[in-house]
Amino acid sequence: MNEEIKAVAKAEKIDEAKLRKLFSAGRVVIPKNVKRGKMHPRGIGECLRIKINANVGTSKDYVDINEEIEKAKTAERLGSDAVMDLSTGGDIDAIRRKILSSVKIPVGTVPIYQAVIENGGAADLSSDDFFNVIRKHAKDGVDFVTVHAGVNLNSLERLKKSKRILNVVSRGGCFTIAWMLKNGKENPYYEEYDYLLEIAKEYNLTLSLGDGMRPGCIADASDRAKFMEFITLGELVSRAREKKVQAIVEGPGHVPINEVGLSVQAMKHLTEYAPLYLLGPLVTDVAPGYDHITGAIGGAVAGAYGADFLCIVTPSEHLALPTVEDIKEGVIVARIAAHAADIVRLGEDARKWDREMAIARKNLDWEKQFSLALDAEKARKIKKSRESPTDACSMCSDLCAIKMVREALE
Repeated sequence: MNEEIKAVAKAEKIDEAKLRKLFSAGRVVIPKNVKRGKMHPRGIGECLRIKINANVGTSKDYVDINEEIEKAKTAERLGSDAVMDLSTGGDIDAIRRKILSSVKIPVGTVPIYQAVIENGGAADLSSDDFFNVIRKHAKDGVDFVTVHAGVNLNSLERLKKSKRILNVVSRGGCFTIAWMLKNGKENPYYEEYDYLLEIAKEYNLTLSLGDGMRPGCIADASDRAKFMEFITLGELVSRAREKKVQAIVEGPGHVPINEVGLSVQAMKHLTEYAPLYLLGPLVTDVAPGYDHITGAIGGAVAGAYGADFLCIVTPSEHLALPTVEDIKEGVIVARIAAHAADIVRLGEDARKWDREMAIARKNLDWEKQFSLALDAEKARKIKKSRESPTDACSMCSDLCAIKMVREALE
């Protein structure tokens, strides 16, 4: 990983020796499969800017490979640091390989999805099925995979005793629980974790330790099942580090805003400060159609408390397979959340961007403002939709405070 570490150090403007120390300690990961061709490596973890991931992929109801490729390319173009292919419909192998060849950022998958789809359900999978599908994805060059190794018989008992409304909303967690209940055995990913680590080490595959017990609504947040899984994930991180395997930890889904900091800090502490990957978290359940916003609110708070990797949430969350436009909206909103948190996380280094924007606004330099905007296309479109004959915007025109004070002072 020597060249990748150098590239990340340069991109992040961090001392290379410091980055190597964080990488060696497992507090930073750089997902890069040995089978993957040329790509733009991304560092995820402590002292680095917060990264974002965009989920793409088909469903059983909608299968359009070209649209999924466009989603992946759109996410990359707009600044996503990774994409995950969650396809469950069509030729899953072909879709994955096409996405891998279409983008230069890290690509992740959830291999158990394909194992379940191709075997007609979770309950009848063999132990070999759990691992063979991971090896298949690794051979194709996938850089990181989500495995729900923390969903074990212990956490299942905590779940049975809980008073959850939605029980388990993680699809991979649900598959794993269905298998354990049907077979009366321990989760193969947990029981044979050392074998999983062997596969990961062979391909330099980064393990994203999935949060199968994540809460699916505000009422289910911060219960024993979730924290039991946190403890297990911490143990699995330690074992991965012993084998020199890169590992990140996935975090909770729906969490009230006053408990976001608690969740993040608890996960960081219990997992020995492994890079933390969150979907959202969503801070309310009542905003279908706007969950990209509820996710961004939670993501900004989580990032300020130490989360390292945010998965975008789109307006289609809980409603439908996202469109290309939904992916665009989700990426932009997630980038806003990440940067808002980076202002806290990285201090003056992150504030330079905002300072440049402030100076451009002071000078009423619209082209400079557009060049600095996260979504220059939208900003320009809105400005032109109702132009002012002055050099200010049409909201204030000659009554623009910036313009009036500048002229008075001059």
